[in-house]
Amino acid sequence: MKFSDTFLLAFRTVKGNTLRTALTVAIIAFGIMALIGIITAIKAMNQKFTESFSSMGANAFTIRFKERNIRFGGGGDDLTVSQKGKKEKKSNLGRNISKEEAEYFINNYKFPGVVSGLSVFGNRSNTVSFADKKTSPNVMMFGGDEKYLELNGYTLLNGRNLTLQEVRNAQNVCILGYDVAKKFFDEAADKAVGKTVRINNLPYLVLGVLDSRGSTFGFSRDNMAIIGYRNLAKNFAGNNTSYVLAVKVDDINKMNEAMGEAEALFRGVRKTLITEESNFVMDKSDSMVERAMNSLGFLTISATVIGLITLIGAAIGLMNIMLVSVAERTKEVGLIKAIGGKSKVVKKQFLLEAVIISILGAIFGIILGILVGNSFAVVLGTGFVVPWGWVLYGILICSGVGLLAGLYPAIKAGKLNPIEALRYE
Repeated sequence: MKFSDTFLLAFRTVKGNTLRTALTVAIIAFGIMALIGIITAIKAMNQKFTESFSSMGANAFTIRFKERNIRFGGGGDDLTVSQKGKKEKKSNLGRNISKEEAEYFINNYKFPGVVSGLSVFGNRSNTVSFADKKTSPNVMMFGGDEKYLELNGYTLLNGRNLTLQEVRNAQNVCILGYDVAKKFFDEAADKAVGKTVRINNLPYLVLGVLDSRGSTFGFSRDNMAIIGYRNLAKNFAGNNTSYVLAVKVDDINKMNEAMGEAEALFRGVRKTLITEESNFVMDKSDSMVERAMNSLGFLTISATVIGLITLIGAAIGLMNIMLVSVAERTKEVGLIKAIGGKSKVVKKQFLLEAVIISILGAIFGIILGILVGNSFAVVLGTGFVVPWGWVLYGILICSGVGLLAGLYPAIKAGKLNPIEALRYE
């Protein structure tokens, strides 16, 4: 008997037992759906992290007073995620970078082909008002210099950037995020330019409106206002404020050299002894994505465990179904052997039936998993994601499950005595 004939016979048998096949396929599909769905969601999160944290590009780095924590679970206050994704004890990090230290670095860092600037985060509980309209008290405020927009990947929808003179003189001028301007002028957000708004009841002239950047994990990145860092220090900043230094290199091959010179200069600014570790952190702009994804590793492990447990249950169920099928079709097996069918043909048929059921479960599970995972991608506002590697793994795993589950029933069917099988009631 040809393989194609055996396959068609196995397929017809699977098709003929609709309810039994559907239940087994559903169990296998659920396990694969859990695995592929979570992996797809993680890939969508990876896209979002890349978009959110790598706005400066791969040829930029920042200097901060401590590492940015990315947490997706519990943990003690004395733990932070390192660049290798491991948890380590804090060393001598923690002292804020002052305005004077940040300004000294900017004025004295003269590495060829770099653009450097400083910024500071105000808070996320500000209110902006114009005429009789007012935002909720959740507007984020950033203080920056004239290089802030360039170094953080912002583009202007309308208007102009802050000037060096306006920053130095701490003038009451600002740049509004798209959502804030839209609150006052609806779809004509660009009309906010030239108007005077009140930020926490202080008047500010709007110099420009930022182009929309969408949202990250449900939080708008357009609900913000940018002012000069000296103005923020004068009007809003408290004592617990640390400045961030950003550097963009014109040639990515000079990154390590530029970072080395920056570290050497800033160690002097921070008065760090030769025997001491640096009391600040230097981050490449694209390293945040890697660190964030390392922190998400437990989700991948969880998805794999859930999928494997479900598949083990599905394999046991499939084996039982195939054993029942052997018992029900004893006469059929006896007839095949009586007309000259060999034991290996019978074994092959039962193995093929198990594999067909498993692969059908894999296909439905993969489709459902991709749809579930991409529903999360829609919430994040990322593109359609397909984890092709895990799709292949899912098919291979399910094929293996089918072979293992069908092996014992196939051997049992192959060993049936044709005479006894034909007399079976």
